Amino acid sequence: MKRRTPPRRAAGCRFPTLTPARLNLAQRKLAKSLLSGKRGEGDTGREAVQRLLRRGPFNAWMRSPELGEHLQKAGEYIRFKTSLPKRLNELAILITARHWTSQFEWYAHRLLALKAGLRAGIIDQLARNRRPRSMKNDEIAVYEFCTQLHRARQVSDANYRRAVALFGEQGVMDLIGASGYYTLVSMTLNVAQVPVPAGEKIPLKSLRA
Repeated sequence: MKRRTPPRRAAGCRFPTLTPARLNLAQRKLAKSLLSGKRGEGDTGREAVQRLLRRGPFNAWMRSPELGEHLQKAGEYIRFKTSLPKRLNELAILITARHWTSQFEWYAHRLLALKAGLRAGIIDQLARNRRPRSMKNDEIAVYEFCTQLHRARQVSDANYRRAVALFGEQGVMDLIGASGYYTLVSMTLNVAQVPVPAGEKIPLKSLRA
């Protein structure tokens, strides 16, 4: 039996897209925090704010700007300062996006994963909810750790020891952090029904129950 997927809607049906002029002081502060770092490369102008509000979870986060401030700080570390190589961090993010069938998250991070050096074949097999073949040892460790964490809500001693041996205790915490943070991002995107950009195909099929 297939899980029912809510019908796809246009952006703005939930959490209507805000405009820079409608942001209150706390929301403007959050937008500036999001754009002044690596996400926006320092461009905090009106057009940059508008682009920000039209993508990802950020328009929804504006509804609770204090929470959004804490989340964006965690996200900045996980995205740009993690101890994990970018290729492996993006693998963990894609595993999370696939687990939640988060269409926008997958769309955005598939491109980032390719840029980081994750092979297209691995990404395509993940999209089909299959265990990728021909993974490197470190990719196997990330796949087994994160997949088991999402599905079983636990990690076996063997998978834990392998991850620690390869990435250290900090790396294991950073894997947990990526899995948890992007679970929250995926939840936000799914509840807000953020679509992939116009003209792009929906990348993920619903998972079977």
